[in-house]
Order: sequence, then structure tokens, then C-alpha cells
Amino acid sequence: MPVNATDALALGELGSVVLSTDPDVTAAYAHDESRLTARAIPFAVLAPTCTQEVSDCLRIASRQGWRVVTRGAGSGLSGAANGDGEFVVLSTHRMDAIVSVDPVERLAVAQPGVVTGDLRAAVAEQGLFYPPDPGSVGFSTIGGNVATNAGGMCCVKYGVTGDFVLGLEVVLADGRVMRTGRRTAKGVAGYDLTHLVVGSEGTLGVVTEVTVRLLPAPSPALTLVATFASLADAGRAVAAVTGSGVPVSMLEIMDRTTLQAVDRMARMGFEPDTAAMLLAQCDTTDAAGVLAAVAGHCDSAGAVDVAVGDDPQEGAQLLEARRLALPALEQLGDWLLDDVCVPRGRIVELLERIETVAADEGLTIGVFGHAGDGNMHPTIIYDDNDEAGRAAAMRAFDRITEHALDLGGTITGEHGVGRLKRSWLARELDATSLDVQRAVRAALDPGGVLNPGNLFDA
Repeated sequence: MPVNATDALALGELGSVVLSTDPDVTAAYAHDESRLTARAIPFAVLAPTCTQEVSDCLRIASRQGWRVVTRGAGSGLSGAANGDGEFVVLSTHRMDAIVSVDPVERLAVAQPGVVTGDLRAAVAEQGLFYPPDPGSVGFSTIGGNVATNAGGMCCVKYGVTGDFVLGLEVVLADGRVMRTGRRTAKGVAGYDLTHLVVGSEGTLGVVTEVTVRLLPAPSPALTLVATFASLADAGRAVAAVTGSGVPVSMLEIMDRTTLQAVDRMARMGFEPDTAAMLLAQCDTTDAAGVLAAVAGHCDSAGAVDVAVGDDPQEGAQLLEARRLALPALEQLGDWLLDDVCVPRGRIVELLERIETVAADEGLTIGVFGHAGDGNMHPTIIYDDNDEAGRAAAMRAFDRITEHALDLGGTITGEHGVGRLKRSWLARELDATSLDVQRAVRAALDPGGVLNPGNLFDA
């Protein structure tokens, strides 16, 4: 849309921070990787390089009444980087510096545009480890991970992004700068504003610096792969492994549809009648013993085949097969990815219900995810050019999300609510909790500048 004279003058105040107002350029910043979510083209894209420039952007936006959508790499899957109406996108891609790595205090400080994999590699050079490992680790950014409280494949042992965030620098909607948290081993002064901002999906402020906790580098991981003739057998194995408390650092599952898709893409040699595959890793000094115990649980649950690799390179190849799950399913057609989490003992019930949904709606649905913490990613394949196909996909998506709640779970384990699931948030939260969350948002952004339409229904 054309920029009016008043807004043009305001953009002029920002100088080189304005990346573009050209519709051909701004269209590239209009949405994330989510499907079937509302989106519009911003009238400008702002790309600050430092906290002061972010502050200037938000101060002027607040004055002008602009709505601001903060965007990291645009790799999100919930529509949290989408806007509607008249708005600007604030892209953090130029804020990509690793400010410091402190091996004594075991912490790192990074700007929000740093790619997560790059941070992991940088601290590894100093014998340290940043555990959060989302599937998008090679292209998602620290700022986006903080915004959604991203998880990943190591969550079963190490937890999610928020478990490693010690402090933040945040610019509020009116341009004021706030520092939260600490850089000490302990500290409990005041409200925990750090973890209020973590997972807030751009609705409470713009994160401009992140301080994260690091761990000593673990031992090289060993990998186990187990195949099963039925989902029920795989479920029994998951329950046995998690119930035993063995310290696996990863426990992943892929169903038949996903395995076949990965095999077509990468020629991994999976048997076509395999109903499910479990992938486990352990990175302790006693990894061989831990995986021997896991193998015993899998055998007792009826595994068709169990193999433990002692070659880290072979383990990396198996891990790559897991990372190919979504790209492989994408080859089957248009896709809509769900993200739900249920108690680990009810994973099989969820998978069986998803199979029923797929049959009822006449759709292909592949499922993969983090069996160790109950976080599944049903991926619905449909034809986006067919109105009936889109409707069936949305029905399936809603039914799966409802099943997750019915099984005692949650509507999102790691991708966030965004726009895709905002109608579901009120179904998961009680009325008082929802009121309190709205009140917090209104207190920090009374003008509704930051990412309106995200998280909550209007």
C-alpha cells in the first residue's frame, strides 16, 4: 500500500533503518512459514542494527500509531510473524553479533538475529555446549527461539530455550529499554521478567540481546535405533524408557508415513512394513550402558530390530534422517504442521486417534516428534488449490488439537500460539488466567503497538 505523507516523514526520521517501502520487497516479509494463516503486506520493513535503533523505531511507531510485527528468520510455523491491516515489520536480521562468550561464568551474550546453530558452533569452539536444538537449528535465530520458547530434540534431557535464558535486553512498545535477569549463578531479586518475556511471541517487547547459560561439552553421543511392527509396541517402549529414568539425551519417534517419505527422499533403507521407529541418543560417559538398557526395554516391548551404533558419524546420519522428516513430507504435497504435546503415556492414544482422523478426512497425515517429552508434530498433506481439501485439512488440524487437550495435553509444545492457534488458547486456559495475561499485555503495551492479533482473539 502507498505510504502517506505523514508516515513518509516519520520513516525519514529513521533514515537507513528503513530497509524498504517497495511492495516487491516488503512482500517477502509478509508472513512466516505457517499455512492457512491470515497475512498482509507491510507498508515498510525496518531493519535496525542496535538497541538504540530499535528504541527509535518503537518510539516513532507508538507516536504514529503504527502496528509493529517483529520478525526473526521468518521460519516460524504459527503465523506469529504475520500482520494484517496497516503495519510495519521490524526485522532483526541485521542484529546478528555474538557479543561475548564467557567460559568462566559459562554464559554467552548474543543479539537476536544470531542463527542458533552458529551460536552452538561458536561456544563449542571453547569446549562449551548450548543445548537447545530445534529442528530449524540451521536457520532459526536466537530471538525467534526466545519468542516461542523453542524446544527441539534434546528437550528430554536438557529442556527448552527458556531453561537457558539468564537475562534479556528488551525494548518496550514506547521505546523504553529494559534489562531483565542476571549474569550471576544465582539471583532472585524482583519479579522474573525474563521468563515473562520468553515465549511472549513479540507481544510484550522486542528482544535486542539475550544472555544464555552454557554447559560443559558432553561426551560424543551414541545412537540407538529400534523399529516396531505396531504403534502400540513403540508406545510401550517409550513408556518403559521414560519410566525407567535412564538418562537419554534424545528420544524421537517417526511413524510409517514419515519413514516412507524419508526413505523416498534419502534412500535410508527402511523396511516398508515398519510401523514406527524410535531413535535414542545418550551423551554421558556411560552411553553404551544406558543404550543397552534402552535396547532391553525396546526388546521387551516387541521391537522387530534394535541396533546400537558406536560410530558418532553413523549416529549423525540417523539424526539427519530425523531432521529430514518435515522436508520429506513436504514432497507429498501442500502441508499443514501441527504441534501438540500430551503426557508421554498417552502418545500411542494420540497416534491412533490421528490415524482415525486421517481415514475420516481422506488425508495423508505423517507423524514425527519428541517421544521423550510427548511433543508430536502431525503433518497434514492436502491440496491447497482445492477448497474442499483446505477445509478437510483445517478440520483435521482442529480435531487433532482437540484430541491433545482431551488426552490431558496442550495445544502447543514448542511452536507457539501465533495466529494459527489463538482461538484455541481460550480453550486451554481458564478465564482468570486469560484475563491476567491480557492485563499484562495491556500494561506493557497499552496502545496495542506490538504484534496485535497474535496469541489472543480480538
